[in-house]
Formats: sequence, C-alpha cells, structure tokens
Amino acid sequence: MILVGQSALTLNDFSDVLFKQKSIALDESALKKVNTNFNFLQDFSNNKLIYGINTGFGPMAQYKIRNEDLLQLQYNLIRSHSSGSGNLLPALLVKALMIARLNSLMQAFSGVHTEVVELLCSLINKNINPCIYEHGGVGASGDLVQLAHLSLVLIGEGEVLFEDKVYPTAEIYMRFGIKPLSIHIREGIAILNGTSAMTGIGMVNIIQARKLLEWSVMLSAMTNEIVEAFDDHFSYELNIVKHHTGQNRVAAMFRKTLKGSKMIRNRLEQHLDHAVNPDQPIVVDKVQEYYSLRCVSQVLGPVYDTIVHAEKIVVDELNSVNDNPIIDHINKNIFHGGNFHGDYVSLEMDKLKIATTKLSMLSERQLNYLLNEKLNQKFPPFMNLGVLGVNFGMQGMQFTATSTVAENQTLSFPMYVHSIPNNNDNQDIVSMGCNAAIMTRQVIANSFEVLSIQLMTVLQGIDYLACQEKLAPDSLALYTEVRKIFPKFIEDTPKYNDLKKVNAFLQETTPAISFNKIQES
Repeated sequence: MILVGQSALTLNDFSDVLFKQKSIALDESALKKVNTNFNFLQDFSNNKLIYGINTGFGPMAQYKIRNEDLLQLQYNLIRSHSSGSGNLLPALLVKALMIARLNSLMQAFSGVHTEVVELLCSLINKNINPCIYEHGGVGASGDLVQLAHLSLVLIGEGEVLFEDKVYPTAEIYMRFGIKPLSIHIREGIAILNGTSAMTGIGMVNIIQARKLLEWSVMLSAMTNEIVEAFDDHFSYELNIVKHHTGQNRVAAMFRKTLKGSKMIRNRLEQHLDHAVNPDQPIVVDKVQEYYSLRCVSQVLGPVYDTIVHAEKIVVDELNSVNDNPIIDHINKNIFHGGNFHGDYVSLEMDKLKIATTKLSMLSERQLNYLLNEKLNQKFPPFMNLGVLGVNFGMQGMQFTATSTVAENQTLSFPMYVHSIPNNNDNQDIVSMGCNAAIMTRQVIANSFEVLSIQLMTVLQGIDYLACQEKLAPDSLALYTEVRKIFPKFIEDTPKYNDLKKVNAFLQETTPAISFNKIQES
C-alpha cells in the first residue's frame, strides 16, 4: 500500500503502483488539509473577484460570471476542452497521469472538494482508466486537453478503458456503484490546470529508460566479450581519471557483467607479447577496438547522468502544486501565476530522448560491427550460420534496426524550443511538454527494438563460436534465458515474432546489473 499525501512520492513508489499493482490510499492528515483548503476557498471567495471562479478563462477572464452560472462554468470548461484527437494513450500512461494529478491535488493548495481525490484514488485502484488522447495539450495552462478528458470521466461522462476494452463511463460507474463527481467551486479548472499528463508519462519514461540503459551496458559488454576485446577500456584505472559519475558507473557495471569471462583479453599480456617479439613488423590484431566497442563508458555515461537528472526534476514536479491560482489557506490568500507551465518536464524529456537516441545509435553501430565480416574478421556475413549466398542470417533484421534508429534521430528534434502562441495570444509561450513526453516514449520503445535485434545477433554469435563455457556467468545466464524464447536458427524463417518475444523479455525483465546498486570501484 502506497500512502499519497503523507510524504513525497518516489520513482520506486510510482513504479510499484504501475508495475507491481500496489494499491494506494489517501493519508488521513493530508486529506484533512484538502478539506481545510476547500473550506478556506469557500469562505474567501464570497464577494471577491477570483479568476476561474467567477470570471471566464484565459483571454475571457475580463468577463464576470453570474452567481447562477458559476457551477455551469466549470462543466462548460470540462466539456469544451475534451477535444483531443489521435491515438488513445495506453492504460499504463493514463494510470500514471492519474497518480500524478492525485498527488498534486493532495498537496492541498488547489481548493478542490475531497470528492475529487477520493474518486481519483478509487479509479486508480480499480484500474478504470479514462480515454485520453495523445494530441491536444500544449503544456502551458497545463495539459488542458488531456486533463479535460480525465475531468470528463470524473463527472461521469465520456469513455473509459477497462480490462482492455472501451466502455461508456456511465456503464462502468453503474457496474461498480461509483458516484460521479459534483462540481462544488472550481473542480473543473483545478483538474485541468496542471502538468500531470507530461509528468505521469515522464515518470514512466524514466523508469523504462533506466532499464534500457542497463540492458545497453550489458549488451555492450557481451558484444565486447564475444569479439574478445581488451580489458583496459573499461578498467577502473582508465575511467577514474575522467571525473564523471555516469562514465565511472557504466564502467563499473561493465566490469561486474564481465567478471569471470574467459574471453576478454588482458592488455598486459599484449604488452608482454610485444616484449618477447619486438621485431614483429605488423600487429595482426587491432591494437585498439573501434569506438563503438571501447568508448562505451564515454558514450553511455552521459546517458546515465541525463536519466539521473531527469528523475530528480520530474519527481520534483510530481510532488509539486502545478495549477493556477494557488489556494493558500495557510497564508489566507490566493496567488495567481504560472505553476501550470511545463518547461521543466519538457526540457528533461527532450534531453532524455536525445540521450536515448544516442544509446540506440551505439547499439546500431555495435550491431553493424557484428554483421560486417570485413570489420570483425571473426563472424560470417550477417551472422549467417547457414549456407553463404543461400541463407541470409540477420541481414533482414539489420534493415529494421537501421530504419528505427533513423526514426529516433528525427524524433529527437526538441519540442522545448517549438513554442507556438495560441489562445488569442494569452498563451504566447508554451512548453509542448506532453508532446515531448509522448515522443520520448516512442524513442524509448524504438530503442528496445534495436537492442532486441542486437541481443538476437549476439546469441547467434555465441553459437557460431560455441563459446558458452567461456562466457561470464551473467552473460551465460542471459544467453540461456533468451534461448528459451528465441532458439538458435540456421535456416531462414520469419523473425518478426521472435523480435516481439525478445523485445517483451527486455522490457519485462530486470537486468542482472543495476546501475543504482553498483559502486564505481
């Protein structure tokens, strides 16, 4: 059970609710503060002009609203802004969005009735997810369109995703005996004005990016292993003189993954061999590996650092009050501003997708090295274990990897600097944060596909060399586990279903080495 409102939610809390199906509960003391905050607003707003309560919204704030229209104003806001389009967000992302919105409202500075947070909590625990569309939010004044669709479901309208099917909200509410939300004062604008769509999706992105990086380090290590690379490029001594946390953490993961390997070569032995044969004019083996093999800690180190920083920023946003105005019952005032602006999340998502794209580019280059016999001088062309010229091995799979990395490169254009004024120029600079988060999610998903193809190729390479007994224990364990779902192949067969299975394995399995559990030594 995860308590919401008691203390700041962590990435692990978030992950436990989404991926381990832990239920949530509302902290009683925090719930009392929500009620106190609502009561303050109810008293304070009498006979005062307050934005979004007795005024219009945005550029129409100059219009006063009659008392008899105050509640209808909130319903009109919800219904008019339920205008999303494109694909429905997957249920996982919608649940993440709801957790983020609930946690913000539980900070007790939004002036909502306790009905709102209690209903949100119930929907989250029952896995009833509003139908919310990808397109619509510009990320300032919050994720207005996405959160409008959330609000629409809260008032009992629209549709929901339940057990992988779309139902009218009213039907599901009737089935579970759920009472729709009633508007009391400003529940409409309080739910719409916020960064919870980009934040929820951003949290999922960070969870997945961490796992992706761990797999990237492991597959980079195994690629070095099967080509019998030298050990000094991931040594403690080489990396420690470069003062970056990420680089040293990646190198440490590398060393732990390859511990016990009988294939990695010791650089000192090459030095000694040269001392024995000083007049040898040509060194048969490359003295140094290609960059995609020996610069892994320098390439993936910045990816690590980017993920760590993104986690801090997005978790801070998760635990922040991000709507407008702020209802402050402590200081007995209401403050107007722009806490709904999503620049913090937008920038971090752009940085994360750029870093992830670079990770996928590294994987593609390692894959190309393994498939090009002229480069590796070790394996048959395209890791073809059949008859050369008749069979094709991994040739078709390489096209998919190359194409997918190219898509990542295009998707990496930053949304953060792509503001378009709208809303009669009231929103004259916006974050496009939800777009950034959704595009980052696609880049991460694409990168899992590329790594899956790399893993399939590495396994074929292990079988070609018949080197299982020489592998490091972690490498052998991964080889054994994945071969259960992707057997060695010689004759050509369609590979798309194999790719799906390996991709699902990587996304659902925790790697043996976690970068949060390893020291730099």
